[in-house]
Amino acid sequence: MVSRSLLLLSFLQSALAAPQSGTFNVVTLNVAGLPAILNGNDIPGDKTANTASIGQKFATYGFSLIHVQEDFNYHATLYANDNHPYRTATSGGVPFGSGLNTLSNFDWIDFERTKWATCSDASGSDCLTPKGFTFMRVKVSEGVWVDAYNLHADAGTEAADNTARAANLRQVSDHITQYSAGNAVLVFGDTNSRYTRADDIPAIFTQQNGMTDAWVQLAKGGVAPAKGADALLCNNPSTTTSCEIVDKVWYRGSPAVNLSATRFQYAGNMFLQADGNVLSDHDPVLVDFSWTLGNTLRVSDYVGGPHGDYYNDLPTLSGISSPSVSSITLRGENRVDAVSITLSSGQTFTHGGTGGTANTLKLNAGEKLVQATICQAKYNNSTRVFYMQILTSSGRSVTTGKMTSDCYAFAAESGWGIVGFVGRSADEVDRVAMVYGKA
Repeated sequence: MVSRSLLLLSFLQSALAAPQSGTFNVVTLNVAGLPAILNGNDIPGDKTANTASIGQKFATYGFSLIHVQEDFNYHATLYANDNHPYRTATSGGVPFGSGLNTLSNFDWIDFERTKWATCSDASGSDCLTPKGFTFMRVKVSEGVWVDAYNLHADAGTEAADNTARAANLRQVSDHITQYSAGNAVLVFGDTNSRYTRADDIPAIFTQQNGMTDAWVQLAKGGVAPAKGADALLCNNPSTTTSCEIVDKVWYRGSPAVNLSATRFQYAGNMFLQADGNVLSDHDPVLVDFSWTLGNTLRVSDYVGGPHGDYYNDLPTLSGISSPSVSSITLRGENRVDAVSITLSSGQTFTHGGTGGTANTLKLNAGEKLVQATICQAKYNNSTRVFYMQILTSSGRSVTTGKMTSDCYAFAAESGWGIVGFVGRSADEVDRVAMVYGKA
């Protein structure tokens, strides 16, 4: 086993060398994977062969993060022809699966599938499968985490379809409000929505979640088409981005990471059969992004498991100029039961339960929390945070819990300090990451 001192040195060096900026891209594509006997999608060629070609093109282009919809009965063929290192396990073919999957160059945590609370069969068979949305927290780079949502909303234009589709988008928006507060977010998939339809509500992510539609921003000069206007129909593949399709990409940054969409394109010409025909009845959407770390707040990577409720000190910290810590309390015994930080402003953040013994360290003027060592292990078949030690700029420390063989060390950059936490907790601390603030 590698000594803890060597592991500490390795992680401290890694933290100091973390990239400050970078780029990535995302693709959303409805792969038309319903069985041919149910829906031929009006696409020439054999569905198995077309799906194989889509997988091969995913591998060839090496897109960073791909969301697919209608990935049902040809899923094995899609994955057999792709080489992305991280891919979601299928939830099944028709009628058992949602058809939603992700292929990625980035790892993730906290993956979840959620079924729509409302569906409609008025114009088709939207209730045939458990359509809905997926959620995952994607690690783009060291300390760069983005909540990514993949969705496939109700189709059709009957009154019941319109009601269901609007309910679908509200359901995702509500999930963002509850679980992604303070985080960078990407929402992309098959919305079956148009800005020009009177009953559709694609603007909800802008209005309620502070997100930007990459198409509206980069192709429409920041002005979305008006409700009730004539539909801006596209060919497939489209030779222009001025028209509107139902596959969309929204994004926002966070206090810890700035996100910017730099290029938007309909990528159908990159997904053609050998004879020039398209591979799907949906034109893929490809968006390029750039990112930079926050100027005053940043986050570390996570330690622990996917249990308990989400907590995040970033939203509150973003409203405090140059936050400084007056005390820190770690509560625990065999594991970490709770973490608590009090700022010089009097604001206190507490996460976890009331078990164990509380160990409190009061900081002196100018003293910062600069390093953390955190260990995880299994308890009752759940990964928990077993040990935490926080070190100050004066060499003092506060500790709780018991060390394990699976430990991680983090260090704030010069001029920065630990001022809060992000993670999951219940009666104990299940997952934790540090929030760094710049003095």
